[in-house]
Amino acid sequence: MKKVATIVLNRNLPVVTDQLVEHVNFYDKDLTDIYVIESGSDPNNLSQYATWYADWESAIKNGLRYARGMNYGLKKLIEEKKFEDYEAFFLLTNDTELEAKETINPLLEILKSNPKIGILSPCSKVWGERFLLNNKSTKFFWFIHNNAYLLRKEFIKDIYNIEENSFEKLLFDGENFRGYGLEHELIAKAYINDWAAAITRDVIANENESHLLTKADLIKTESHNINLKLYVDEGLKWMKKKYGFKSHWSMQQYVKMFYDIFFEMHPELLDFKI
Repeated sequence: MKKVATIVLNRNLPVVTDQLVEHVNFYDKDLTDIYVIESGSDPNNLSQYATWYADWESAIKNGLRYARGMNYGLKKLIEEKKFEDYEAFFLLTNDTELEAKETINPLLEILKSNPKIGILSPCSKVWGERFLLNNKSTKFFWFIHNNAYLLRKEFIKDIYNIEENSFEKLLFDGENFRGYGLEHELIAKAYINDWAAAITRDVIANENESHLLTKADLIKTESHNINLKLYVDEGLKWMKKKYGFKSHWSMQQYVKMFYDIFFEMHPELLDFKI
């Protein structure tokens, strides 16, 4: 039995998605099953590794985006009675680029060595966070970009909305369609429930933003600048409606508060604090 379910989200970029799937299969095939979600892709732009196809009207028109897409994949695993088979779930955007070596095994070793980690992310070469990992390869953070999350099963089970008939709010709040601020909410839920969110430089994962910049028409989304504006505007409205926050800074401080409380409860883990 394989330890990890890898979920990859595709929308009309089958070559990019297939390359990522083949990379993971080559370096981590003994540790993971890979599931590809077609997020309203055109029939002629499906990955050859497609597992589930979101082909209803709204998905075809708008896609699922990250939050709804990953929720959908997790919901399908639960419905197919496969969820309990895995120790962790590796959520990948298809524009994630990994190094030519094992990815999942070193991440699992970190989970094994620190049972408080519920969310684990590789670092990126372009993240400022890498400068905070000089003296220790893995540390806990209150914000992590979500292009490559390894989530421990027990963490997911602590916070997921399994009673929901819809998949849209299973893990991430799919009401926030484009997702600005959803990383904060997930990490806040981690620390509130006595889990930590970590970044490690033992594994590197970079995001290739050129796909959105050059292939927006193919992906059937807005141009990069318009998409970015909608991403922020819609996310801020969601924060205000759900939390009463008027700024992204307020959301960050909300998460930071629970981050600090976590270390008050676990002084033995202060070496992991930034």
